[in-house]
Amino acid sequence: AVASFVQAPQDYFDAKPTFKQSYAPQSGEIFGILTQMLETFEANLSQSQKEEMENQKAYEDLKAAKEDEIAAGQEQIDKKTAELADTDEKNAQAKEDIEDTKKSLSADEE
Repeated sequence: AVASFVQAPQDYFDAKPTFKQSYAPQSGEIFGILTQMLETFEANLSQSQKEEMENQKAYEDLKAAKEDEIAAGQEQIDKKTAELADTDEKNAQAKEDIEDTKKSLSADEE
C-alpha cells in the first residue's frame, strides 16, 4: 500500500471516501475541559491574590511595629547615654570634692 502511494499519490488524494460516516467533532469535550481549567485557574488566581494582599498587610503591620520598637530602643539609648554622661560628670565632681575635702582636712590637722 505504501509503495503504491509513493508511485501514484494523486490516486489517494483524488479518491472519494469509501465509507459514509458522519464526522462527530470531539472539540466540545476539549472545550469543556479548557473552560473548566480556566475557571479553576481564575479561582486559584483570585485566592492567591487575596492571600498576597493579606500577607502584604501583615508585613506592613509587622514592619511598622518593628520600626516603632527600633525608635523606642534608640530613644532609650539616647536617654541612657545622657544619664551616663550626667553620672560621669557627677562622679568627676565628687572625686574633685573628695580631693578638696582631703586637702582641707590635712590643712586643718596641721
